[in-house]
Amino acid sequence: MHGRGPTPPPPLPTDRLRFAMPPMHESVEDERRHRRERLAGALRIFGRYGFEDGVSGHITARDPEFSDCFWVNPFGMPFAHVTVSDLVLANQDGQVIEGGHHVNQAAFTVHAQVHAARPDVVAVAHCHSVHGRALAALGELLDPLTQESCAFYEDHALYDAYTGVVVDAEEGRRIADTLGSRKALVLRNHGLLTVGDSVDAAAWWFLSMERSAQVQLTARAAGRPVLIDHRAAVSTREQLGGDLVAWINYQPLWQQVSRAEPDLLG
Repeated sequence: MHGRGPTPPPPLPTDRLRFAMPPMHESVEDERRHRRERLAGALRIFGRYGFEDGVSGHITARDPEFSDCFWVNPFGMPFAHVTVSDLVLANQDGQVIEGGHHVNQAAFTVHAQVHAARPDVVAVAHCHSVHGRALAALGELLDPLTQESCAFYEDHALYDAYTGVVVDAEEGRRIADTLGSRKALVLRNHGLLTVGDSVDAAAWWFLSMERSAQVQLTARAAGRPVLIDHRAAVSTREQLGGDLVAWINYQPLWQQVSRAEPDLLG
């Protein structure tokens, strides 16, 4: 019989292992800078995934000091080119108070109303992604088909109307009312909208929702999808559907874009 090999070293104490968590900020200025950096990074990531369609698509981030003002990408600038210094700060009426560019008034109307209705929300993401628009054209919600889609189970809604480009605050309020306390919306014949308590969370939910829409459409085209039962879907959502989990899932993407494209911080 062979003798036992050498005894392996003891496990490291868990407090010596790295695990990223959302940062704590010592000042409003630090928190503002952090949100702007993450906003510029999220826009570049959305550009990588092809969510950009002409001048459509926005992510907004609430300013940590002026809670009714929001940082947003400049109108007409490619997502791939956005830097921290390019971002625009606009008030709840869409008027620019800092920055050198216009904002998309139609998009901002919706974002401002969602922010107003949801003081817990730091960021709102909405883009005209392909699979999100395809799901929206069907006027359907996500089914609980995968672990990822279960994060949205009974935590997203359908805005079952389309009246053209949203330019009035009243429709923005109706969209916000439909969202309620949920994390996401399917805007019929339009696309997807997600929210989060950080830019990272809102961006991750949009990415995950778009992929879940792609999986649902692909599975249906291939055959008859098998749904996850209600109890298991709720349990999965309780495990994976929180903004902290979204933030954690998003960090590899942030590391990729911030290391590969450090000019975004300029």
